Amino acid sequence: MITQELLTPASIVVVGGSEDVRKPGGKVIKNLLDHGFKGDLYVVNPKADRVQGVPSFRSVEALPPVDLAILAIPAAACPAAADVLAKQKATKAFIVLSAGFHEAGEAGAVLEAQLVQTANDAGACLIGPNCIGMLTTHYAGIFTTPVPTLSPDGIDFITGSGATAVFILDAAIQNGLRFSSVYSVGNCAQTGVEDVLEYLDLTYRDGESARVKMLYIEHISNPKKLLKHASSLICKGARITAIKAGSSEAGSRAASSHTGAMASPDMVVKALFRKAGIIRCHSRTELVTVAGVLMHPLPAGKNVAIVTHAGGPAVMMTDTMSYHGINVPIIEGDKAQALLAKLYPGSSVANPIDFLATGTAEQLDAILDACRNDFKNIDATVVIFGNPGLVQVFDVYDVIDKQVRLSAKPIYAIMPTVINSREEIAAFIAKGHVSFPDEVVFGHALAKVINTKGYKCEDVKKYKQEEFIDYHAIRTVIEHADNGYLSPEKTMILLDAAGIPRVDEAVVTSADEAVKAIERLNFPVVMKVVGPVHKSDVGGVSLDIFSKVVVRSEYHRMMRIPGATAVLIQPMLGGLQLFVGAKREIPFGHTILCGMGGIFVEALHDISSGLSPIFLDEAEDMIRRLRGYKILQGLRGKKPINIALFAEIVTRVSALCEAAPEIAEIDLNPLLGDAKKITTVDARIRIERVSREAKHNTA
Repeated sequence: MITQELLTPASIVVVGGSEDVRKPGGKVIKNLLDHGFKGDLYVVNPKADRVQGVPSFRSVEALPPVDLAILAIPAAACPAAADVLAKQKATKAFIVLSAGFHEAGEAGAVLEAQLVQTANDAGACLIGPNCIGMLTTHYAGIFTTPVPTLSPDGIDFITGSGATAVFILDAAIQNGLRFSSVYSVGNCAQTGVEDVLEYLDLTYRDGESARVKMLYIEHISNPKKLLKHASSLICKGARITAIKAGSSEAGSRAASSHTGAMASPDMVVKALFRKAGIIRCHSRTELVTVAGVLMHPLPAGKNVAIVTHAGGPAVMMTDTMSYHGINVPIIEGDKAQALLAKLYPGSSVANPIDFLATGTAEQLDAILDACRNDFKNIDATVVIFGNPGLVQVFDVYDVIDKQVRLSAKPIYAIMPTVINSREEIAAFIAKGHVSFPDEVVFGHALAKVINTKGYKCEDVKKYKQEEFIDYHAIRTVIEHADNGYLSPEKTMILLDAAGIPRVDEAVVTSADEAVKAIERLNFPVVMKVVGPVHKSDVGGVSLDIFSKVVVRSEYHRMMRIPGATAVLIQPMLGGLQLFVGAKREIPFGHTILCGMGGIFVEALHDISSGLSPIFLDEAEDMIRRLRGYKILQGLRGKKPINIALFAEIVTRVSALCEAAPEIAEIDLNPLLGDAKKITTVDARIRIERVSREAKHNTA
């Protein structure tokens, strides 16, 4: 819970405050003083009456009432101090800088639980422990530097790592980013990233609140809360960019099905961010660059003008834009020729607009005027201007400053000579602007911003389960099923209950039953062993069978395969092989996957993923993202598949998972599709009930 005392305290005490600014308890006092905290500031230090000029008390018991307590004392002393502050001093906010809590072992975890209990009982907010502190526009309650410029129109930054926060702030300040708040949540004992995001969502006012949110996340403890409030903020006009660390393939559990092997922790994070509309980054540099892009107005489209006095950076920038599907359109016509007449001979306005190394500030002003007013096919302008060190370029950066203020279209300033132009860049940033040092890094960031779709904010019509699927039939099977793979018969019941089309089939346990099944299924047929998971690997699949004699002999052969319990017989169908699957990833829920089927699932790894529940528009987007999408549409004379039906099957698999959270994995591979129908040929469903403890694991 975020309290007003945390955000705008009238009084702050630093418990463990010190004269030594090399210690957390000393540096946090210095930051509070240097950055102008206007309320009452106190210190608790048993050996001093004043610390850095601030009144000091010998114990917490001697303090007057205080809104916010910053604890910089040994972990073992924190619970007792917090107890006195909460019960006797009406303290409603705690920032615990101290380490030595649950990250240090079982004894520390006990101390941390005591802190949380004290805060909860008092209706107080607890940030940390094991954090660098908190920044708002009212106070600088951190023990590290640098401290960024704090402004209500800056960035809200939430981080799970204090050291990483320092590195991110360092890079951000160099680019000119301003901050509205910084929450270093440390161990997230009471207040985590999701809780802060919830507060920022519930208090968001468009035009008043910070529009850009930046997250560094190491653990997602409540994905549903993260999704709910991130998507809500985006619908209200905010934009969010984030790093989720610790999602590598090495963290993936071993799995037995194709779906389980492919659905990695990183994939489910990607699906969550995509569903919410969060722009995902993978490095500090990328994160602050994307945040810098977001501090500008959003382009109305994908057409970008590149303005430069150096050809090489413009070429690299153009390559980057083109690779990501961002257009650098040709600029031509009478107005282009009129602009060219204002430039030196040898200049080009075709786009990139190159006004040469000898170009002047006045020429740049004319170029940006034209991009802003004359070239209607331009949605945003990137200016790349450095300094070889011969003269200062204040006049050029003053022109960019003026044009940024005048333009409704975003103008992005790439200022690559951070040494030669140090003074000019500092002056540009001091006027409230953001600069970018590298055109390629910027290009990737701009493409991410333009290409990341925001959350679908309009009301999505949710299927009523009783209309969309047979919920009762699904629950009946699940509630009577043991952990492990379902039998073919129960799998068929679930597919039918979810409305997922499947091939007619028979499961037989004798050669006579196999022959009798042919009367209903008709030749040709395919026979598959029941029992082993990977049938092809053990010789458990036989295709194009036209003879009852072969049916008998294949039945006997397959039943000799180790682990065989029965034989499944299906009509032999044709069509393009497709794949749909699902994997439960605690605590996120189910990741739904689709792609090309058969061996291509593993050979090409061309799959798309989404986080359940998946609705029809999301399923269609998943299919369009496949590299093989053109094959599905029909390529070079090949017939297309029914893409609408493919998307519907994806949504039905999602609905099945929502009705049966006990499902650990679904593997429909292959489905055979053509322009009229898509049929599931092979299906496996694995049940795994989850303990109460496992449900609360973080990712």
